[in-house]
Amino acid sequence: MSLLVNLKYLSATELISLIKNKDISPVELIEHTIKLIEERNPSLNALIYLGFDDARKEAKKAEQLIMKKDVLGPLHGVPVGIKDLFDFKPGWITTFGGVRAFKKNISNNYCVFAERIEKSGGIIIGKTNSPVMGFRGTCDNYLFGPTRNPFNTNKNSGGSSGGSAAAVADGMLPIAEGTDAGGSIRIPSAWCGVYGLKPSFGLIPYISRPNAFSAGTPFVSEGPITRTVDDAALALSALSGYDTRDPNSIRCKNNFVDRISNPNIKNWKIAYSPNFGVFPVEKEIIDVVEKGLKYFEDAGATVEKLNVGIKYNQNELSDLWCRLIMPGCLSFHNNMKKNGLDLLEEHKDDFPQEYHYWLNKYSKMKVVDHYKDQEMRTEIYDNIQKVLDEYKLLITPTLACMPVNNKNNGNTVGPTEINGEIIDPLIGWCLTYLINFTGHPAASIPAGLSKNNLPIGMQIIGRRFEDSDVLIASKIFETLNPWKDTYKICENRKLN
Repeated sequence: MSLLVNLKYLSATELISLIKNKDISPVELIEHTIKLIEERNPSLNALIYLGFDDARKEAKKAEQLIMKKDVLGPLHGVPVGIKDLFDFKPGWITTFGGVRAFKKNISNNYCVFAERIEKSGGIIIGKTNSPVMGFRGTCDNYLFGPTRNPFNTNKNSGGSSGGSAAAVADGMLPIAEGTDAGGSIRIPSAWCGVYGLKPSFGLIPYISRPNAFSAGTPFVSEGPITRTVDDAALALSALSGYDTRDPNSIRCKNNFVDRISNPNIKNWKIAYSPNFGVFPVEKEIIDVVEKGLKYFEDAGATVEKLNVGIKYNQNELSDLWCRLIMPGCLSFHNNMKKNGLDLLEEHKDDFPQEYHYWLNKYSKMKVVDHYKDQEMRTEIYDNIQKVLDEYKLLITPTLACMPVNNKNNGNTVGPTEINGEIIDPLIGWCLTYLINFTGHPAASIPAGLSKNNLPIGMQIIGRRFEDSDVLIASKIFETLNPWKDTYKICENRKLN
């Protein structure tokens, strides 16, 4: 079909319209997507498991429903990628971020993202790369290697949902899954120039067993990575809603598409901080983000620069995140050991040294130390909530630095220094993880390009359970400062 040559960078919203109008069929779309992935994925390493046979079967089923004039789901026939971390589809591998011991591990269950995507008619076509246990802001591991940035393949995609962001930016997929415990949706979205939304904690259920409460330390959210705000609203509508299996999930009105149909931010008060008063941030990033603030003002909002009031330094904050993430990691290892697999002894080299360091440090903590950490977290929550009590939104840069070069040893990390200040290379350059302490919704939106044509992300933070405010402001920005043409850089890259 002649239309197929133009499908590559169409949004999910546009593809669904073509499918429902019978301009293309789900089978044709999936075959086109498979061809794209076969051509473009080897040079990026974005998808590490390809479920083409399953996708073809689902596409035929989707086509039969159209022929029967059956009721179609909101994502009917759209190809989607899911992340290879704690994300499952029955019969597919799950390596928990490239852990070599799990290279042949087959899942028996669904994660909520995959379950609800398929219920909405989406077709899952593969799994995307992530770092071991998601424990860093870059995307690399010993089993699959780094995911390369489609804007410059010498650079890293960011993590931990790096494969998802790279696949979306490169036009292979319109929607892919992200999970976010410290910025893992927003970090790669910033470096790959796409739109990544971390919803309010509890909006999209997160099922975890045997500990149903593990997603609260810090707050973990699943969410969509897309090229357009409309697609993010569409995906969020399909993914959100109460689930009895998640004690933290909430009932909500999930009509996010309708809520952004006529976006208006006139008379909104928006706060801006270039660094939370804490992080060293590269000047070029601040310049691009601050230039973007005028689009909110052009739409009738007032933007005020302020000091968030956080009293801790960035090293104290990144250490807090590393400690808070460890209970879930330690629980994972203990459960594996109960089932006869002692990962930390038998497969010690599958995990980076920094991971072992923090596991060991956490295991020596006393009860009083855990209380102190939660009190510290509470202070940060109060600082950010105080801002959002007065302002509709808080805007910051998403990240403090530009994309780093990939390494060839499976252990790519971020910078150790920015503006002469020593930082934690795991996550100390990310202005994202503070929002996992608090549970507020936050998105990374493409703010512009650097002088070297690398994407720069702007973080938009909203009030808890007011996710539509984040989407509305994002839609306004996208309309006034569209980023669609930046993907020509990805489209025209060398496929070597």
